Amino acid sequence: MAIEYLKRGKSDADRAEDDAKTRAVVEATLKDIETRGDAAVRELSEKFDNYSPASFRLSQQEIDDLIAQLSDRELADIKFAQEQVMNFARAQRASMTDIEVETLPGVILGHKNIPVQSVGCYVPGGKFPMVASAHMSVATASVAGVPRIIACTPPFQGKPNPAVIAAMHLGGAHEIYVMGGIQAIGAMALGTETIDPVHMLVGPGNAFVAEAKRQLFGRVGIDLFAGPTETMVIADETVDAEICATDLLGQAEHGYNSPAVLVTNSRKLAEETLSEIDRLLGILPTADTARVSWEDYGEVILCDSYDEMLQVADEIASEHVQVMTDRDDWFLENMTCYGALFLGPRTNVSNGDKVIGTNHTLPTKKAGRYTGGLWVGKFLKTHSYQKILTDEAATLIGEYGSRLCLLEGFVGHAEQCNVRVRRYGGINVPYGAPAPYRDAAE
Repeated sequence: MAIEYLKRGKSDADRAEDDAKTRAVVEATLKDIETRGDAAVRELSEKFDNYSPASFRLSQQEIDDLIAQLSDRELADIKFAQEQVMNFARAQRASMTDIEVETLPGVILGHKNIPVQSVGCYVPGGKFPMVASAHMSVATASVAGVPRIIACTPPFQGKPNPAVIAAMHLGGAHEIYVMGGIQAIGAMALGTETIDPVHMLVGPGNAFVAEAKRQLFGRVGIDLFAGPTETMVIADETVDAEICATDLLGQAEHGYNSPAVLVTNSRKLAEETLSEIDRLLGILPTADTARVSWEDYGEVILCDSYDEMLQVADEIASEHVQVMTDRDDWFLENMTCYGALFLGPRTNVSNGDKVIGTNHTLPTKKAGRYTGGLWVGKFLKTHSYQKILTDEAATLIGEYGSRLCLLEGFVGHAEQCNVRVRRYGGINVPYGAPAPYRDAAE
């Protein structure tokens, strides 16, 4: 094995130090929000966004006025993208069925898929107005049937962004607040004098938003760990440096800490991509951001074989994985750790980000090892139930239950079973004694 790094990003130690600083800031801020509520939220909004309206919640009139600022074309585009996301979410929802089965005569087991009752959707928008993120969280929650959906987004250039607000409203948000960062996450999860807390938080964000969600997990549910954007390009010589460089920088422009990684078995492609990135950074309007991400978090990894490329890709477990090789379906069949795959040169990460219909809220920081991305199922809780319909079934299950409880030393548990054996089977079992043995086949 000969895996060679032609370019490395920040070390793990440096990244851990950054994470520790973020943790401390978030912990103190959340404590302040919990203690002082609306006052803390307003101070934070003034400090970080220079924004302090009479009410952070938009009225229906304010929503209508903002939507009216959009052109017919802009509104149609938003509706088209939202419909693609909702169509796929509806198909996913249809795949999740309630079940009820009779596992033994008279024993009924089942489960129901019940929507989370209140969800807070965070839509990033301080640097770029993330219109598409509203579809991914708000519209998907709406398809799931969540009865209370609240949405928060930071002001963009000092005021609400009309396109983001339109997407939130059309997606089905019941309450819309213009606030961002830790203050939005804390207000939705902890509640304030004017905002009732939610049961679950969803949506991507910067490192501070992601860390706030992590610290609040348990108190509320979260969708997943969705921090700064990550992208990986897996490529061989079937594609050229221009498309690889474009796909890497297209995601690096998200922020100053967005990892972008090229994994290839072609030294020629690797070296040409490095040169092409330098060229594009000279003309890309967002180069000031993308350059920092590329310098600090960009990597180029040269492998000997496709098996090595697969191994490296699964170890990194990137959020977005663009596969452009002579065996794209082989990667689809064999990759196990990632957020979402984008297969072939005709598709790209921007398709998933904005319009194609799959959800773009995806796991980062190796979370793809244990979870997939946000989808309609994340807003549903699968709850089981059971019922026994006959005396015979109550007796049979009670006898097994009695003996198994005593095997573990739980006398009170066993008596719950024994009382049913006595009542429905007419079998006298002394208190705390195991029920008699009868084979289920009798």
